[in-house]
Amino acid sequence: MTTRTPPAERTAPPARRAAPRRRPLTGSLLARRVLGHGATYLVLAAAAVLTLGPFLFSVMTALTSTQQFAQQGPLTFPAPPVLDNIAALFSTEDGFITPVAVTVQMVAVILVGQMVFSVLAAYAFAQLRFPGRDLLFWVYIATLMVPQVVVVVPLYLMMSELGLRNTFWALVIPFVLGSPYAIFLLRENFRGVPGELMDAMRIDGAGTLRLLWHLVVPLNRPIIVTLVLITVVTHWNSFMWPMVITSGPEWRVITVATSALQSQYNNNWTLVMAGTTLAMLPLVILMVIFQKQITRSVGDATLR
Repeated sequence: MTTRTPPAERTAPPARRAAPRRRPLTGSLLARRVLGHGATYLVLAAAAVLTLGPFLFSVMTALTSTQQFAQQGPLTFPAPPVLDNIAALFSTEDGFITPVAVTVQMVAVILVGQMVFSVLAAYAFAQLRFPGRDLLFWVYIATLMVPQVVVVVPLYLMMSELGLRNTFWALVIPFVLGSPYAIFLLRENFRGVPGELMDAMRIDGAGTLRLLWHLVVPLNRPIIVTLVLITVVTHWNSFMWPMVITSGPEWRVITVATSALQSQYNNNWTLVMAGTTLAMLPLVILMVIFQKQITRSVGDATLR
């Protein structure tokens, strides 16, 4: 027979500790807290104005008519806003149609190449074992310390010897085969993939590419999205190498075309600012769309 425990002998639940009482704020403490928050928001507001001020000024000037800009100066709101300056960029023979098309193609090819080769190289450095793996990795990462200015002349001579100067391939070949920064960042994240999951997929018969595509990449999607944005921003804003390796309007990118506006239309600042606004608008749109993924990737990196 089973004996029941009397109610008095049953173990009583542990008593909950009373939540500590918050001390009431005195006048001086409340004043210091208000001043502290006020100073914080004041500093943040000043930083926002300094950061966003040039962009707002560029947009305002781009939407201002030439007559209003000449009569009222640059610090006036457009009344009314006009799109004549942006339309003028696409109506001339040496306008922005070709530079925008060339820049989009260049960024697309470099993006696909860098993401594919960087993911493959990062996986090899993180999960595969071969002689000299760590030495090769750190030698490759050491190229991050070499300034781009140093390699411009050797790259130019190489492209000239290959007969690729002033061609589309000269714009993309030096950057399409992976990025040291992307490989370093992806390797550190790929090393955090649980080994139990990888072993389970290998037991199920998954090969390297299937393991990479169905496990490693989905687990590291936020950092890959962040690297996509960094790659797009970097090569959309690329100026020195396209200016050196190309000549004439055939393969001119948008940054070089914007720079040419300053000498071609020296006194027409509304047109110059329209070109500047058009050059930075796609990047702003991308950052607004993917800001959650960027925040998530930064949070994941902090936790690791």
